[in-house]
Amino acid sequence: MKTEILQQVTIVDMDEEIIARVDFSHAADLAGSLAIGWSVVTYPLGLREFEVVYDRREARKVSSKVVDIEIDTTSETRTVRAYLEPVKLILGQHDVGAAE
Repeated sequence: MKTEILQQVTIVDMDEEIIARVDFSHAADLAGSLAIGWSVVTYPLGLREFEVVYDRREARKVSSKVVDIEIDTTSETRTVRAYLEPVKLILGQHDVGAAE
C-alpha cells in the first residue's frame, strides 16, 4: 500500500487574496502507518516565486499534526494519504530566494 504525506498550502498576497491552493507532497511510498493526531517533523515551507519549496536556510524544523487520513480503494494501487495541518504562505514574506 502506498502512503503519501501531503499538506494543503494556501498562497495569498499581502491583502489576503487567495492566489492558489496546492497540496505539497512531503513524502511518498512510506513504510509504516500514520494516525490522526500524530506529529510529522519536516522543514518549514516557503515560496520560490509561485512554487512551494522547503525553506532550509536556517536548518530549522517544524512539527505538524496529521489532521486527516484518506484511503483510496477505487484503484488497484491502494493509496493512503495523510494530510498535515494546512498552512498559509504570503507572497513576498515567505520568499526563499533563487534556486541553489
